This record gives sequence, C-alpha cells and structure tokens, in this order.
Amino acid sequence: MPKVPPPSSSSPAATPDTGPLPASYEAGLQELEQLVAELESGQLPLDQLLVSYQRGAALLAFCRDKLQAVEDQIKVLDSGSLKIWTPE
Repeated sequence: MPKVPPPSSSSPAATPDTGPLPASYEAGLQELEQLVAELESGQLPLDQLLVSYQRGAALLAFCRDKLQAVEDQIKVLDSGSLKIWTPE
C-alpha cells in the first residue's frame, strides 16, 4: 500500500494566506470596515465568506497590535519621561 505523506504545515488549511498586511492602522481599519459590511450583507458565497473571515481576523489582529504599541508608548511617556515645556 502506498504511503501518503502527512499534511505539511504550509498547506492552505493550516495557515491561510490572507495577503499582505496594510501599510498603516488607518488602511487596515478601512479594509476591515469594508469586509464587515460585505460579510453583513449576506451576499457572499460560502467559500468567499471563509476567506473574508480569515482576512478580517488577520486585519483585526494587525489593528489591535498597532493600538497596543501606541498605548505602550503613551504609558512610557505618561510615566514621567516627558517634561513640561516652558517657553524661555
């Protein structure tokens, strides 16, 4: 009996290719809002629904990461790293 190789980790089902991430938070948010509108319309075929959902999940993670990075930077600045500017 021939041996069937185990599925590789690069198979589409294991790691879906959601495409490149946007260049900015704003671009990611805009694309995410568009995807949500398409998903809510109920007009997408089943296969496209899955692809759109996966892309939306990737965009959501991207936007959350960007927001967290900015929040972390603000915490550092608020912790006393900034000095109040006074005109001389």
